[in-house]
Amino acid sequence: MLQAFFVGRALAAAVSERAEHLMSDGLSKLGKFDAEQREYFRQFTEEVMARAEQERVAAGAESVSDSTSVTSPSSVSGTEDLQATIDNLRAEIAQVRASIQQYRQDKK
Repeated sequence: MLQAFFVGRALAAAVSERAEHLMSDGLSKLGKFDAEQREYFRQFTEEVMARAEQERVAAGAESVSDSTSVTSPSSVSGTEDLQATIDNLRAEIAQVRASIQQYRQDKK
């Protein structure tokens, strides 16, 4: 009977550790996926804008220097948004880890 208690306790601790690792890995992969998708979307947007600029120049509508000043700020803000998202995800992962550790402390 006593051995079953310790086996159960060890099992609970091992499952808890696995759950913590799975949760942190899952959130990490989610953050990576989100960052990759945002980067892909940013590149796609830049490609579309470049094609539009090429077509506009071919049509002779405006000068090239006017449009480069318009596209530069958007790419900078996209990079800042991506970094902010990554920072937020890292903060959330840290909060989850702290909550799991607090839960473990409360269970002991």
